[in-house]
Amino acid sequence: MGVKGLQYFMDQCCPEACVTVNLRQVARDHAAKIQGDSTSTAHNTGPTLVVDGMACLRHWYSCKDWMCGGQWKEYVDVLKRWVEAFTSAGIRLVFFFDGVVEEKKRAVWVKRRHRVNGDISKIFCHVRKYGEQPGGNLFCLPSGLATFTPFALRSLNQEVFCSVQEADYEIADYARQNNCIGILGQDSDFIVYDSAPYFSVGKLWMKNLTTVMYDRQKLCQNIGLTITQLPLLACLLGTDVVSEEKMQHVRNDAIETYMKNNPAPHGCAPQGQVVYAVSQLVSRWCSREEESDAVPQFLGLPAHQTDLLKKGICAYRLSEQRSPELDGLTAPSPAFERHVSPEILKACREKHVAAEGFMLYSVLCEGVTDCSNTLEDEEDGEILPQALVYKPCRRRIYGLLLLLGQDGQSVDCPTIKEWFVFPGNPLKEPEVVHPVPICLPCDQPSLDLLWFSSGPEVTALRLTAFLSIFDCTELFNLYGVVEDALLAALCLVTYIILQVQTLSQEDADAYLSQAVCLRLKTSQELQQIELPVLCSRAVQLGSLYVRGLSHLLGANSASGCPLPSAALMPWHSFDGRLFHSKYLLAHSGAEKPELLMDSDPSCLSLFLQLREKLAEICMRRGRVLQSRPKVSPPSPQTTPEDERRDRHTGWSPVGGESWRGRGETSRGHGHGGGWPDRGEERSDGTEYGHRERLWGRGGGGGGGHAGAGVQQCHSFSPEWRDGGPQNATRPQKQSGGRPRRGRGRYQLAPRWSQPPAPGT
Repeated sequence: MGVKGLQYFMDQCCPEACVTVNLRQVARDHAAKIQGDSTSTAHNTGPTLVVDGMACLRHWYSCKDWMCGGQWKEYVDVLKRWVEAFTSAGIRLVFFFDGVVEEKKRAVWVKRRHRVNGDISKIFCHVRKYGEQPGGNLFCLPSGLATFTPFALRSLNQEVFCSVQEADYEIADYARQNNCIGILGQDSDFIVYDSAPYFSVGKLWMKNLTTVMYDRQKLCQNIGLTITQLPLLACLLGTDVVSEEKMQHVRNDAIETYMKNNPAPHGCAPQGQVVYAVSQLVSRWCSREEESDAVPQFLGLPAHQTDLLKKGICAYRLSEQRSPELDGLTAPSPAFERHVSPEILKACREKHVAAEGFMLYSVLCEGVTDCSNTLEDEEDGEILPQALVYKPCRRRIYGLLLLLGQDGQSVDCPTIKEWFVFPGNPLKEPEVVHPVPICLPCDQPSLDLLWFSSGPEVTALRLTAFLSIFDCTELFNLYGVVEDALLAALCLVTYIILQVQTLSQEDADAYLSQAVCLRLKTSQELQQIELPVLCSRAVQLGSLYVRGLSHLLGANSASGCPLPSAALMPWHSFDGRLFHSKYLLAHSGAEKPELLMDSDPSCLSLFLQLREKLAEICMRRGRVLQSRPKVSPPSPQTTPEDERRDRHTGWSPVGGESWRGRGETSRGHGHGGGWPDRGEERSDGTEYGHRERLWGRGGGGGGGHAGAGVQQCHSFSPEWRDGGPQNATRPQKQSGGRPRRGRGRYQLAPRWSQPPAPGT
């Protein structure tokens, strides 16, 4: 949310309400006050500052590189230093992040997404023209930053919450109920809420922890209102609930009256005069009528605008301030309560609020899921947008959550509404997506079994369900053989290669080599990587990978967490600068794989093992992974005509077609083939080595229903596609083929060079 022009007004026209404060001193004063208050409940927690995490993302991400996919190890180090600065000052931090997009604000969300898409288009134009990261105002946070930051903070032992309604509201409500020293954010709504003091993160100096406090009491003294009148003022000025356009006529009348009554108005900009004019309008109403939460009748608004104003005012009333007339809010029923047990819904909400889950709450409780902007080049028709690349795995996640059977049938045929941002999507309405079942050798397991039960068979079933979502069950044999983070990385790279037919062997090598090498590099070493040029295609591939990690996280949660969530974090398997350097090296015609692996024998061996497994799965799926190296890095002097002829790849897509022309890949895979056109489906903190992480439970039995699920699957083999005896908890390491060199390039053994015969 945000009040149009209010914070500008305070900065420019009401400087006495902008007070510079030292947060250390604020904390000391607050602690002294608590000590003297025998009734206070804050003795055990100490001075607490509530942090609006979404508003702080740009403040936190100070890394040099932001285009290549994110410098995640460095980012975690930044967060650690930031947290330590406050804790050393005796300040306890509590973080809140947006967990939902409320439907009443969807239009505003869409408008902002379109605006950001315009910025992203300019960013890629700059990269194609100059081969470098743009500066100035062309800045975009790395894709997935809002998704993974709560996990990073939890890994630093911080208390993190994810909202189930408007995050600003929950922040203000928490701060008021817990007697916090203040709210740290960058949103003028915190001026309007009758809550704790509002501190600006945009004006925060970390060296001495000084910032500006926006004093709502002094604001009210300046404009002649009371604090309880601020919500009406905000709605008349314009908020995300009551748009600026809706109340334009009211402001026009207020300004006309104000100018007549004030021949010498306050000396500030026209935007400031609007605040004074509307404030006088509200003040005049209160002098004639008893102050209440009602909308003044003399405004003469039609019924629908009066109702809108009431909703806007209600949005600013915190839980203990709401009146029955304005509240009228009841918690909506979960979208799919008939498809899952109450225990699942409870666990789902708990995990969501604690910022431990991803995607599940929005699907099961809201029936809606969304994804914000991604760094994607709208001019590059060879790489599918991430929303389409990961749509097949999302549909399987939905199928697992909603208990679709092998025949794809379920009661009431549930569907999910998706709001995913990508070039060409007008976002006029959500896409209605139908779940599909995952392919298992047994009956569909219940979520109660996967989330709450224990035992080796359930452990194996969880991992198989997870891998089935990405059509990579052959990777089961690597569980316990390679690190969890590398297993997750290989699963993701395999899925990407199978879905995006235009990717080459060099692309796969860049993905895998950086994941292997990252384990041995510090954040300082990663910062020192020099990139001679930026490639727009590599930028998009980096963002594609990071978005894939969030889908791994959702699939892992839906499957009962066979892998620790820490293994799915980008700082364990991805760094943007490292990936970009490996991409340029792989496409430059490097003769030996040793060059990709920094001449480290142990890394080389591991890289070849992962590469071999990828080739094996590609062979089974009939995916021919070809070598298509770039002849040379892109030149900063490349002309637009050259760019259209050569999208920084040195090769053209099969048949010269792009995803926009086809609406699907050249070869579908998984359940139901490739991607239908959007119109077709409209009818449509865990310990790192912990192997049996259960869904928030101690591993107790899941009851009769869960037990039945175990019996149904008691004889299944995790490697059911390949056959052969397997150890369900720690498979034996498989021997692999050795690479050979030929024609100046390194290639896999001939037995993987041809696709399998039909029917194999």
